[in-house]
Amino acid sequence: MTTPLLELKDLQVAYGGIQAVKGIDLSVDQGELVCLIGANGAGKTTTLKGITGLQPIKSGKI
Repeated sequence: MTTPLLELKDLQVAYGGIQAVKGIDLSVDQGELVCLIGANGAGKTTTLKGITGLQPIKSGKI
């Protein structure tokens, strides 16, 4: 089994006291394409900001 290029375990991101993203688990292997799809305000951009470090994560592991 190969090591994933990106792995999220129980990612949680909050803005102040507001829980924006809760409990995201994701594993991306080399060569895979990933697309985040969801309604407005679902947390797509917040998730990406947490992954890139633009928004501090509340808990979880990247």
